[in-house]
Amino acid sequence: MNEKNNSKNINFDKKILVMGLDNCGKTSIVLCLRGIQNLMSFYSLNPTKGINMDRFNILNTDITIWDYGGQEQYRNNHITKLQDQINDANKLIYVIDIQDLKRYDLALEYFKKIIEIINKNNFLLNVTIFFHKWDPDLRLLKKEIKEENINNLIKQLEIIIPSNIKFKMQKTSIYTIFQKTDI
Repeated sequence: MNEKNNSKNINFDKKILVMGLDNCGKTSIVLCLRGIQNLMSFYSLNPTKGINMDRFNILNTDITIWDYGGQEQYRNNHITKLQDQINDANKLIYVIDIQDLKRYDLALEYFKKIIEIINKNNFLLNVTIFFHKWDPDLRLLKKEIKEENINNLIKQLEIIIPSNIKFKMQKTSIYTIFQKTDI
């Protein structure tokens, strides 16, 4: 049997956990991952209560995204149940609202609890940290966000993550400025 042809019919499952504090943009990111571009979808968002699961298919891959509500009342519950929910996950996307300097410490504290569960149970998943709301005019509108703040945040995250966990950090934004595309 031709292995190449056979692989076209195989579906691969991916489970992605999206976590972070309330109002950091997790659900907006999930909408973008699904390919939703209607601006009204973003304006009408409500806070996630508990966990929202969204399943869709991209390029023969079934993807299930677990969007964890970030309010304090849910965060404590998520930590309690995370060990059972994370065991078959492929990826953790942890979202930090880069514009919310006052909550960096709280975001780090929550992230540390999540990483401790991953490390304690030897879960093998990739971790990506989104520095979200890194909008094009961020430095102009939010002068209090300085390179020093960002570098300190990066250092603290690197201290939290054990060397056996693969991770990367990315600047993200759903903010779109004028675009043009040839027809």
